[in-house]
Amino acid sequence: MIELLQSYDYKLDESLIATHPASPKDSAKLMIYDRDKDTITHTTFSEILNFIPEGTKVFLNDTKVIKARLYGKKQSGGKVEVLLNSLSNTLRFSVYIKGRVKVGTKIFFDENLECEVLELREDGQRIVEFVKETKKLDFYELNQILERIAHIPLPPYIKRADETQDEEDYQTLFAKNIGAVAAPTASLHFTDELLEKFVKKYDTNYLTLHVGAGTFKSVDKDNIKDYQIHKEIFDVPKKSQKIIDSDAKILAIGTTVARTIEYYHKTGISKGEADIFLHPMNLPKRVDFLITNFHLPRTTLLMLVASFLTPSVGSKEGLDKALELYNIATDKKYKFFSYGDAMMIL
Repeated sequence: MIELLQSYDYKLDESLIATHPASPKDSAKLMIYDRDKDTITHTTFSEILNFIPEGTKVFLNDTKVIKARLYGKKQSGGKVEVLLNSLSNTLRFSVYIKGRVKVGTKIFFDENLECEVLELREDGQRIVEFVKETKKLDFYELNQILERIAHIPLPPYIKRADETQDEEDYQTLFAKNIGAVAAPTASLHFTDELLEKFVKKYDTNYLTLHVGAGTFKSVDKDNIKDYQIHKEIFDVPKKSQKIIDSDAKILAIGTTVARTIEYYHKTGISKGEADIFLHPMNLPKRVDFLITNFHLPRTTLLMLVASFLTPSVGSKEGLDKALELYNIATDKKYKFFSYGDAMMIL
């Protein structure tokens, strides 16, 4: 049951998909589930300081979202949409392309930017090179152009064009290291005032995981144990490593933070590409508490939430509880997904 993809499905009315964030951002609803007491509290994100246990070490993801969505044309004149999947340390980039392409296809953008398709992969990724005036571009050169001509990569379920306000809304207040193509959304609920109070009260630490477009991808295997999760570039600085290596209680604000901590804890690797897949048969071992938004059905993110609610490996209890909490959220009209409301698991 817990290994079957269909078990991670639920129904959601489209009216509950948030298309804009709450205003002010910390007025978003917050559902708090206490595992020890099996109790649910409904409050707002602005009240979060009243619920996090004293002495908890908090971790945030300081990645910065780039303008990763490009609109261009093929030589034939056909329109094409290109979404960067992740940054690259080489001159070759992984992208997703809306529109039919083949190896050798060239796509042309504003400012004389163009890309050529080098490889088509079975999972939908396309490997391309970006060129301007015959010069192959690295990530930093490309990003300077993207800042001027590209768009904030709103998730596919937000069915509207990006707006100027999204450049602020779809970015955390502490975004620092460029490279993400999706935001670590649990952190979008902070206002300047709340963040200032938060870092004064809790030992707040940072790590970087550049969120890739694969984060929104539905699992495509009937048995989730057969699924290979996507890789994402990460970096855990030394101060954060020391805390993870200690016995301190840890709150991960966001699934990206949870996966990064768990990958470092499991492997001892502090920098590189993380591909840990947390689910009820592979439980978290280091993160104690989690704050996260409400996630799409049939995704690794929902499976991660279920893993935090699972008391022992292979137990169905965590999945049942996750679906129960999601049903309660829909009944109480919580908003879902990236611009939606939040849940804290204690």
